[in-house]
Amino acid sequence: MQKNMSTTDRVIRGILAVALAVGAGAADGWLAVVLWVLAVIMAFTAGAGFCPIYRIFGMSTLKGSGPQR
Repeated sequence: MQKNMSTTDRVIRGILAVALAVGAGAADGWLAVVLWVLAVIMAFTAGAGFCPIYRIFGMSTLKGSGPQR
């Protein structure tokens, strides 16, 4: 997996992962499950520096990297 996320993108996703996890802890039922899944996805992509959706669309937030094809 080639990195395609900038540091800013990764920090924002990390903060979002924490917020989603807090929301999941406060929620009940299916909403809690959905929020946990989203939190895990955000945490994984932030940690790895790779977003599969960016790859599909040929995007990258890294400076100077241009589109990934």
